[in-house]
Amino acid sequence: MAIKAINPVNGKIFATYDEMTPSVVSGIISDVHEAFLKWRHTSFEERAAMMREAARILRGKAGEYARLMAQEMGKPVRDGVAEVEKCASGCDFYAENAARFLAREPIATEARNSFVTFNPLGVVLAVMPWNFPFWQVFRFAAPGLMAGNAAVLKHASNVPGCALAIEDVFRRAGFPKDLFRTLMIGSSQVPSVIEHPLVRAVTLTGSGPAGRAVAGKAGQMLKKTVLELGGSDPYLVLEDADLEMAATLSTKGRLINAGQSCIAAKRFIVAEKVRRPFEELFVQKMGAVKTGDPLKEDTQIGPLARHDLRDELHRQVEASIAAGARCLLGGAIPNDPGAYYPPTVLTDVHRGMPAYEEELFGPVAAIISVKDEEEAIATANDSAFGLGGGVITRDLARGEHIAAERIESGCVFVNEAVRSDPRLPFGGVKESGYGRELSVYGIKEFVNIKTVYVA
Repeated sequence: MAIKAINPVNGKIFATYDEMTPSVVSGIISDVHEAFLKWRHTSFEERAAMMREAARILRGKAGEYARLMAQEMGKPVRDGVAEVEKCASGCDFYAENAARFLAREPIATEARNSFVTFNPLGVVLAVMPWNFPFWQVFRFAAPGLMAGNAAVLKHASNVPGCALAIEDVFRRAGFPKDLFRTLMIGSSQVPSVIEHPLVRAVTLTGSGPAGRAVAGKAGQMLKKTVLELGGSDPYLVLEDADLEMAATLSTKGRLINAGQSCIAAKRFIVAEKVRRPFEELFVQKMGAVKTGDPLKEDTQIGPLARHDLRDELHRQVEASIAAGARCLLGGAIPNDPGAYYPPTVLTDVHRGMPAYEEELFGPVAAIISVKDEEEAIATANDSAFGLGGGVITRDLARGEHIAAERIESGCVFVNEAVRSDPRLPFGGVKESGYGRELSVYGIKEFVNIKTVYVA
């Protein structure tokens, strides 16, 4: 089977790759394991020097990588450049902090010496999505390689060029040539890769069904997993909110990556007292965003990554409207060959609608009206997902309490759009997955936390 890169702007194939056979894949995993056996004994200083070089290479080729993302999945080039810079910052962060994060931790016991040490596990399989084709990989790879692990990457089939470019970054930076390898395979081969005896753990970012399949197979094989799955992030716009700021943050949060983000704002839970003025401002700001060719510098939103994803999003919008939602903006497929979908705002959204129950992976906002704070919190938590969330209020103590104690999710931002940051742990609860990426918590997910006791 061929793996094809299809430009979502025009639907044309611009690159084709042969899928690797199972025997080739097995051979690569063996080579990666051999590289790990040596790599695990390198010092943090050696690893950090290469990781900083990877950051330098990323910054030097940011424009080239951004154009590649634009061609493969429609990300505007200015967003692609920002994504590459974020990857470089992540590399620098772990180059600077890995030794401290994984330093031995002394434990006081009756022993002469007792401590905890952190040893790498070995080859980690990363199954990654297309929406942030560089950042999703580097937020695993930077801490993983700095911890002494090796990696094989099964990237999304619509971003094969990005997968190969990332492998090239690590080679150019001086990492052993087989320490990080791309497996050019489809999803059907993932179970056999998990079963391979030299693969010790799996990390996946993707959909709920993909997470269940990977977790099920890894569980059979007794292998550690970290899963970052979907999200339907609630943004609470309380009655005391600065509505201009609320509409600006809501637009920013909803339209990041054309809405194709697990932590994009999706459900806007608005106090009825301020719903009408918020809707007016929100529609105005959503409608002012420039959609167009992702290769143009002034484009803010490009096409969705694939036509089938655009069509599924439109189905969700139409089904919600049929169930009683009102469309205030957008909601129609443009007469264009690309996989474009306009910024769309639905209101009067309630339970039983796709816009309430499901993840909307595109530039569609769902406004849900509530009478007070308690109903807002209950509505925010009335979801199968629990990845991120936001609270917009003038009362910072109130916002902090709601964020820290009341919202069921892996992160909550007050008066700011949700985003990932190398310094902060990232991950979810409920059907948004388990485990954490980034920060000190992320680097410790794929290590053997070992007790040493010297009598």
